[in-house]
Amino acid sequence: MEGASPARNPERESFYREIAPANLAPLWEVLHSLVTPEPASPVQPVLWRYDEVRPHIERAGNLITAAEAERRVLVLENPGLKGQSSITHSLYAGLQLILPGEVARAHRHAASALRFILEGHGAYTAVDGERTYMQPGDFVITPSWTFHDHGNTTDTPMVWLDGLDVPLVNLLDTSFQERTASETQEETRRPGDSMARFGSGLMPVDWKPRTRTSPVFTYPWERTRAALETMKREQDWDPVHGLKLKFINPATGEHAMPTIGTFMQLLPKEFSTAPYRSTDSTVYVCVEGKGMTHIGDQFFTWGPRDIFVVPSWRRHFHHADAESVLFSFSDRPVQEKLDLWREDRGNH
Repeated sequence: MEGASPARNPERESFYREIAPANLAPLWEVLHSLVTPEPASPVQPVLWRYDEVRPHIERAGNLITAAEAERRVLVLENPGLKGQSSITHSLYAGLQLILPGEVARAHRHAASALRFILEGHGAYTAVDGERTYMQPGDFVITPSWTFHDHGNTTDTPMVWLDGLDVPLVNLLDTSFQERTASETQEETRRPGDSMARFGSGLMPVDWKPRTRTSPVFTYPWERTRAALETMKREQDWDPVHGLKLKFINPATGEHAMPTIGTFMQLLPKEFSTAPYRSTDSTVYVCVEGKGMTHIGDQFFTWGPRDIFVVPSWRRHFHHADAESVLFSFSDRPVQEKLDLWREDRGNH
C-alpha cells in the first residue's frame, strides 16, 4: 500500500537488530512518516477563553511573587505538544502577570519576544535602557539578546500575552541567557526615543542597523487602530483576510521581527472570509468584536482577549458577528526566508 513500510520478515528484523548498536536505522521503515505528502502537524486547534483563564492568572499572583518566578507566566501549551511548553512547533506563548509595585528583573536571552497587551494601563517594559508604558492592544518587541525588565508602578494588575521563538532557538541549540547584576536596568533613553527616531517615516541619517529586528520596539494600539479605520473606508476587502496588515521594520520593509511575523486584521460585521490555509501555524488574539473561526470540522467562538491557534495547512475561515479586530503571529518570516512558506487561497 502506498505510504506503508516494506513488509517485515525474520531476516530483516534480525538485520535491524544487528545494526542498532552501530547507531544505524533503515530509512525505508520511516520514510513515509518523515517525508509526508503535505504537512502532518501534531499541533491541535485550541481556544483559551480569557474570562475562564483569568482566575487562574489571579491565583498564580497569590501563590508566587514576580521575584521568585522571575517571570510569572502561565504557559499556553498546545494539547498536541504536551510537556513541550509550546503553542506551535516553533513558538511559545504564555500569559504574564505583573502586580502593582512588582518588578520582573532584568535579563536577556537569545530568543526574541513579543508582548501583546491584554489588560491594565501604564505598566512598563524596558529594552536596552528605554521604557515604554503599555496599553491594551499595544504590540511590544524584545529583540534577541537585549536586556529587558518589566515593572508596574500603577495600582492595578497588568496582563499581557508573551510570544517567543524559544522552541525554534532550542531546536537549533542556540539558547543563551544572562542576568544583570541589578534588578532593573538604568534608563539611558527617554520613553518614546525609538519611536521619534524611527517611527515617523524618518531615521538618523547615518544610522546602520545592528540586527534584523525593527528599531521601533513598541507599536501603539492607537496608531494601529487608526490605520485600520482609515483604510476600511475604501472597503477594499480581501476575500480571505478582510483587511490585514503586517507589522514591519521601517528601516527595511521586512517583518518587524526576523523569526516571528505579526499581523493585525479587521473584519467588518457579518463578513465571512473565504476558506484558506497556509504552512505557518498561527496564534490569534481577538482585540475587538466577536465571531467564530471554523478550523476543519471544528469551530470556535471568540470575543475580546480570547486566544486560539490554527495549525499548519489546516483549512479555516473566520466569521465576524460584529466588526472585529484580530492580532496574530506565526513563524512565517522563517519559512519565507527558507523558501518553505506556502498558502492555498482556493480560487481567490
